[in-house]
Amino acid sequence: MTGEDGVRGSWDAGDQILWRYRANGGGGFHICRPVTVVRDAPDLLAVWMAPGTECVRPVLADGTPPHEEPLATRYTKPRTVRRDRWAGTGVLKLARPGEPWSVWLFWHPDWRFKNWYVNLEEPRVRWDGGVDSEDHFLDISVQPDRSWRWHDEDEFAQAQRAGLMAPRQARRVREAGDAAVEAIRAWGTPFRDHWPAWRPDPVWPIPALPEDWDRTPAHVSS
Repeated sequence: MTGEDGVRGSWDAGDQILWRYRANGGGGFHICRPVTVVRDAPDLLAVWMAPGTECVRPVLADGTPPHEEPLATRYTKPRTVRRDRWAGTGVLKLARPGEPWSVWLFWHPDWRFKNWYVNLEEPRVRWDGGVDSEDHFLDISVQPDRSWRWHDEDEFAQAQRAGLMAPRQARRVREAGDAAVEAIRAWGTPFRDHWPAWRPDPVWPIPALPEDWDRTPAHVSS
């Protein structure tokens, strides 16, 4: 079978991989989430992040979560990373090859479907241990009644002022967001698909966060 990025060599359902994001405007990775593969097909990579998964997330050097820092200094103060547990319900992530966003599905604790979340990001780069991307700040939430709204437009603007995103890249991100909105309005894949009724295999263990979660892949396919 062909993998998420169109190259030979796929993962099987139940395989454990890493879903990582590079730090904006810097080197290395600042987000890493161990996930379980749901489907790896030529047109889609679907993964499950279980509740309680140990992840890596960015924090300010003094330990303050970024969202608690005033917007004016949120992207200028020194940062580090912290290992932490994913709080709340699990997340199903869907990504199509070359698409500059992934779609995340959220549920209430009783498995009533809550919403989709379109995370604008760099098209994923696949390696033997998972996929890597870079978050683009701007997001869109989509409700079951098909209503939608933008999220984090203030952070998107501040990231540009802080020099984390050049004007040309910002235009591409906005264009990607507009394309995602068109997909929502057309109620295309994956919104029209069966995913809200999907459930994880109860025998799947929670993937462990490896000590070398930030390793540089020996071979990367793009």
